[in-house]
Amino acid sequence: MGNVNLPTPVFLASGALCLLAGYLIGVVAGPDTPARTTAEVESFDPGTSELCLRGDGATDAEGAEGDLLCGTWRRTAGSETPEPGDVFRFVSVDVDNAGGGGDPVGPGVVIYGSVVD
Repeated sequence: MGNVNLPTPVFLASGALCLLAGYLIGVVAGPDTPARTTAEVESFDPGTSELCLRGDGATDAEGAEGDLLCGTWRRTAGSETPEPGDVFRFVSVDVDNAGGGGDPVGPGVVIYGSVVD
């Protein structure tokens, strides 16, 4: 058996092609990510963290009722408190919130997001 040496550009090009192929396979066969969208803040209650959003983005979001999406806002540390009229970028999740007795406990929609600067 003999040694086979590839020229450096051929070696680098084949490595780049392998990385590109792996990326494309991951994009096509990978899991779907939630769509982040924007809507206008209708109201926010800081005591209960209930946030209501209005607009095209809210209408199409998971858990929306009509053109209004209301749910519990989950935020990260340092997030700006939403005020009515603010533009809000979010992802909503409709959760199964049944308590031990099967009764609903709080809003069934959780909204993750923040105010857009």
